[in-house]
Amino acid sequence: MNEFYQSPLSQRYASKEMQALFSNDKKFKTWRRLWIALAQSEQELGLDITDEQIQELIDHKDDINYEVAKEREKIVRHDVMSHVYAYGTQCPKAKGIIHLGATSCYVGDNTDLIIMHEALELVQKKIVNILFELKNFALKYKDMPCLAFTHFQPAQPTTVGKRASLWAQDLYMDYLEIEHLLLNKKLLGCKGTTGTQASFMELFEGDTDKVKALDKKICEKLGYDAYFPVSGQTYTRKYDTQVLQVLVGIAQSAHKFSNDIRLLQHMKEIEEPFEKGQIGSSAMAYKRNPMRSERIAALCNYVISDSLNPAITASTQWFERTLDDSANKRISIAEAFLAIDGVLDLYMNVTDGLVVYPKVVEANLIKELPFMATENIMMDAVKAGGDRQELHELIRQHSMAAGKVVKEEGKPNDLIDRIANDPKFGMTKEDILKIMEPKNFVGRSIQQTEEFFAEYIDPILEKEKDALGLHAQINV
Repeated sequence: MNEFYQSPLSQRYASKEMQALFSNDKKFKTWRRLWIALAQSEQELGLDITDEQIQELIDHKDDINYEVAKEREKIVRHDVMSHVYAYGTQCPKAKGIIHLGATSCYVGDNTDLIIMHEALELVQKKIVNILFELKNFALKYKDMPCLAFTHFQPAQPTTVGKRASLWAQDLYMDYLEIEHLLLNKKLLGCKGTTGTQASFMELFEGDTDKVKALDKKICEKLGYDAYFPVSGQTYTRKYDTQVLQVLVGIAQSAHKFSNDIRLLQHMKEIEEPFEKGQIGSSAMAYKRNPMRSERIAALCNYVISDSLNPAITASTQWFERTLDDSANKRISIAEAFLAIDGVLDLYMNVTDGLVVYPKVVEANLIKELPFMATENIMMDAVKAGGDRQELHELIRQHSMAAGKVVKEEGKPNDLIDRIANDPKFGMTKEDILKIMEPKNFVGRSIQQTEEFFAEYIDPILEKEKDALGLHAQINV
């Protein structure tokens, strides 16, 4: 197949599990499950459908005769009716009751909802495994002080583990959004051509209770306890937007993580996994490029931009439905899930193999720590009898001079020596170095990290313990 285009999402990025959810087999086997559920429910509510007919449908629920459907679609130009016909050729006794009273969206929309919900479950499972990896990393490095940044300018220190808790908190929020969608998941049910269920009112001779019960029975057979209470021919396309916005939230979280890793790798503090035979650059053999984190960023950008598609589709539908959603929906929903699946596999792979260089972390902090220690130094000098305003001005002058030495002369930061040599402070260099112990400047970073994982992440990991144990394989 090398002479034809194939999506990189399936060739390079998405897992086999996610690809299977959006495969033809999954789609058309789900159509047949829905046709069986419809026939069973109609029989239970009194329509003349035999056990033999239903058994015939069950016997052929998984052996899709694709070629028959394909040839039929060339004639009728309708995918659902082509598969109704193909199923009927395998089930001659039941062919007259397949799809009875239904419209195309009965199988199309209900299948789309089922697949999206199963895809969300897979996404959620991967998030749980990333949270597990982030927890292990964060607790391992919870008390390793490191330079923190605001505006990417050196700021009050944090710890390596505390920073990882920020990454985990973003994913925790995404987990909750998925949980909300799954706890409130719905099917379309069986609503008919314009959502009025008129065809079923005809079948059941105006018995509105039976028609209402039909929705409930079908949903129960598919493992659902709720359906959209009102619809046009389709479920509201606004729902697709809500689903993709959850994926956008994950993309934001993963992109932020990838940005931080790329910056940390530039600073030589932390590196993503780099395999023995991996090539960083075709020209510069020494390079170790953060290619996995860069790929996360690239795929996240795609997901964020792709989410505009269902938003536009939902806002431009006419009345009870138009078909201009179909082609867009087939592409945008599937590819958003395939892309975010690739993102999460990369995220899982990176967090499973992060490499920390403690000496570099410490050296980068120590270079900037004298500036950050000045407030503590000043307060100790005041306690010893110094004038606060005078000392503040002296520290300002010494800091400016030390900064000039670092920036203009490329020499080490000599602020501590300048303060130690100033008799107004009355402190030795040893006194100042005691104040400059890095752990004195990280506030509650250690406790915050411990508390966050114990109170927020551990309950999820316990609840989802059967989902743990995934290890992502990166194709390229």
